[in-house]
Amino acid sequence: MFALFEDAGKFLAGRVMSQAEASVQIELDSGKRVKVKSAHVLLQFEQPAPAQLLAQAQALAQEIDLDLAWEFAPEDEFGFADLARDYFDAHADAVQQAAALLRLFEAPHYFRRVGKGRFKKAPEEIVKAALLAIERKQQQQAQVEAWATELAAGRCPEPVREQLYKILFKPDKNALEYKAVVEASKRTHHSALDLLKAAGAIDSPYQFHWRRFLFEHFPKGYGFPALAAPPVTDELPVAPVQAFSIDDSATTEIDDALSVQGLGTGTVVFGVHIAAPGLAIAPGDALDQVARARYSTVYMPGYKITMLPDEVVQAYTLQEGRDCPAVSIYFTIDEATLEVRGHETRLERVPIGANLRHDQLDGVITADTLSGAAAAAYPFPAELAFCWRLARHLKAQREVVRGKPETFTRPDYSFRLADHDGREPTGRETVLITTRKRGEPLDLIVAEAMILANATWGGWLAELGVPGIYRSQASLQPGVKVRMSTKPLPHAGMGVKQYTWATSPLRRYVDLVNQWQIIACARHGRTAALAAPFKPKDAELFSVISGFDAAYTAYNDFQHGIERYWTLRYLVQNDLQELTAAVLKDGLVRADTLPLVFRAAGTENLPRGAHVRVRITGVDELTLDVHANFVERLDEVVSEAVEDEGEEEDTAGPIALAIEIDEGDNAAPAADPAGAAA
Repeated sequence: MFALFEDAGKFLAGRVMSQAEASVQIELDSGKRVKVKSAHVLLQFEQPAPAQLLAQAQALAQEIDLDLAWEFAPEDEFGFADLARDYFDAHADAVQQAAALLRLFEAPHYFRRVGKGRFKKAPEEIVKAALLAIERKQQQQAQVEAWATELAAGRCPEPVREQLYKILFKPDKNALEYKAVVEASKRTHHSALDLLKAAGAIDSPYQFHWRRFLFEHFPKGYGFPALAAPPVTDELPVAPVQAFSIDDSATTEIDDALSVQGLGTGTVVFGVHIAAPGLAIAPGDALDQVARARYSTVYMPGYKITMLPDEVVQAYTLQEGRDCPAVSIYFTIDEATLEVRGHETRLERVPIGANLRHDQLDGVITADTLSGAAAAAYPFPAELAFCWRLARHLKAQREVVRGKPETFTRPDYSFRLADHDGREPTGRETVLITTRKRGEPLDLIVAEAMILANATWGGWLAELGVPGIYRSQASLQPGVKVRMSTKPLPHAGMGVKQYTWATSPLRRYVDLVNQWQIIACARHGRTAALAAPFKPKDAELFSVISGFDAAYTAYNDFQHGIERYWTLRYLVQNDLQELTAAVLKDGLVRADTLPLVFRAAGTENLPRGAHVRVRITGVDELTLDVHANFVERLDEVVSEAVEDEGEEEDTAGPIALAIEIDEGDNAAPAADPAGAAA
């Protein structure tokens, strides 16, 4: 005697060795003996042998027409043997009964299981819906197969091309396009990026980087709704000064300006004037929501995405020839010793006498002209000379607190796209990269003035019990990052007791938030904590910090990555085949004359700081990789070339993909950029 039984959803058959009321001892063809509950035994038979029965039943089951079986099946609950007798004949043998069992079991959309070997046919509407779903799934699978075949053959179907960034970076794993890429990657043994590149899905590396950024951070586009700049309704006094700003020529968001009064009297009043959108934009209004959604202006060579609409920026920017609403802080300074004796914050309109452009004046305004060693032929010569004296004094004081001097041995690099009209770049423009020494007089004047204002306002907010958003750094030890919080903690990198961002409210949301708080202090003094928009321990401040930190880091990463793209374009456009560089570590080198850190094979065992010549053997504008080989050692160690300003390979290394193919080879997240002074 043989028996067919069910075990964990599988059907097995074997020889009955013994049988009791509640269980049966069955020996399988493998020789293994199992104890089976009597209720789980579905069929006992004399022939054929168990293995033959299962093989014949499986083959016969596929011949059973499910539609016909469903028609034949009774409306009430029934057993598989009942269906076999109705479908085959009244004397259905063991093979036919087993075939009916297997067919019923594998068709839950036609027959619902209601017990061991017992079934009930599904309602007609359920069957129709299930059949439609099965047909749809089969069609979808056929579509996946067709797209995967095209991709493997080097052609990209248009639906896959349209979903390119979603597939790579935020995939819907149930989407047919994603499944097709996964299937094609498995067939070709290529990564998703290499597969799509070979299939022609990526026709422009620049557009790939740019569209990826927009997809991740501006999925609905970066245009602005139609919003007008609200007027400043306060009756503001006009300041008795002529202020001047110092910016690059491309700057349209002029946030800050300076003024100097009282030269030659022994007491100088030094003014830092900040554009005041906070006097017109209110927390929670439409413009605030736009600014908070973006958190910051996004910068890149030849283009930018502003935090606020341009017409709004122009309403509050410190444009020369206008009396501009401003939040001003005046420092009373001993002209001889440069000691700061006091400060006062005012809300006022500030006459802007000039917008100075450092890219036009760097070669004109120099340390010699500012110190009187050479003739000065530019606006505000005496005022700038005092600002230069003060900046050097303030820097020296901070360096005492800092514990070591600030050094600027590497230049700043400026990117300009030739013959570019300011529209969104295509990536095919000719790029010009120029150097500018760090710590130039105009840079130092602005930086020290902003540090003084930000540190002073931060202390004033704390003194009045008004919360603000601060930046702090516990120490100058490697790896200790700048943090944002609501606590006025020391900033070791700056060498100040506390430091807040409040001097760029047209381009950073944190500065706008802090400006609202400062305005409340200027209006209400000791009772400002009651009137300020944000109260102590306000959860909104923590939300702003979290959102800003994430956005600002992402924007910086993108800026670094797109600047690396243009640097690689510069290599190609100028056919640069060799570069001189300083060795960092682990095969990384830093180019002497370009903002470029890359790996050079053969430098792994050279000492840190060694000066070398390397040959560029290839660049990949899509992955932003540079391939290079060591050529020769030029001299001994160049220590100043490797100051600890961050040695990681530029933030846009190999592209980090969200798509998972096999084990996945995603790149690590980019390093968090350090905060800038101004």
